[in-house]
Amino acid sequence: MDDSTQKVMQYLGEAHASEQALTRVLQSQIAMTPRGSYRRALETHLDETRDHAQRVQRRLRALGGSTGASPLAAVVTLAESAIGQALALSKTPLDLLRGASGQEKVLKNAKDACATEALEIATYTAIERLARDVGDDETAELAASIRADEERMLARVLREIPQLTGAAVGSEVEGDVSFDVGSTGAAEALKRTVTGAPASVEELAIAGYDDLTVGEIVGRLRSLTQAELADVDAYERRHQNRSGITDRIGKLSGDEPWPGYDQLTVAEVVAVLDEGDEDRVRRVRAYERDHKDRAGVLRAAERQHSQA
Repeated sequence: MDDSTQKVMQYLGEAHASEQALTRVLQSQIAMTPRGSYRRALETHLDETRDHAQRVQRRLRALGGSTGASPLAAVVTLAESAIGQALALSKTPLDLLRGASGQEKVLKNAKDACATEALEIATYTAIERLARDVGDDETAELAASIRADEERMLARVLREIPQLTGAAVGSEVEGDVSFDVGSTGAAEALKRTVTGAPASVEELAIAGYDDLTVGEIVGRLRSLTQAELADVDAYERRHQNRSGITDRIGKLSGDEPWPGYDQLTVAEVVAVLDEGDEDRVRRVRAYERDHKDRAGVLRAAERQHSQA
């Protein structure tokens, strides 16, 4: 493999990691955004982002990035992991706790979305130029196509900013709180955005899904987020429809204590519980007992409950 192909693969690997991380960010933001034009924009872009990730992954494989045996493949995988984790952790976990009102949170997330789209546009502009310079027209056309989607999304978010700002001013300054984050249909929104997806088994949170037994799959379900459970449920029902799996998913499915909760680490949940909100502590205790059963979270919840 020549140096030019290696460089193209490096750039594509970084783009793929960003698309995967943005899928989680968008799911989180959709969950806390009220129904309307802005949420429709986010839902549409979530579908586009999934499609972008698949197309970039296919191109990587065509260039020789599917074997995983070469040193380059290892470097690309490491870069994907680092970039994806940095983007997801910097944006997703606490998005839903920002600002004093739901309107303020949505506005802040929309401003973040503008920055993210600008980064995506720059990323695919660089990929297109690199690919043109090394004679890789197929990669160049792919990058140009995805960049056009990102440019449209940026323009759409910018059109929404004035209205979102007006809503934030109304809630923060005038006291007109028209919605609460906990009542935006978070569970319904997440399920709708993931039901019918994923298009392929590679998108499931359980690696090697089709090669696993019912028992092996069931044993891994408890570690999944509600969105990931919905993905597995949709895939399983479209294919083998094994009741042992779908029934277990049904028992594990339920509303999170707040939208985006499943994406938080134990330390992040504990930090929120330490704020001493009794209602939040109660919801976390109930959810963890039925779903996650994480010892660290349950200990912190019990401690806060005893101090209430």
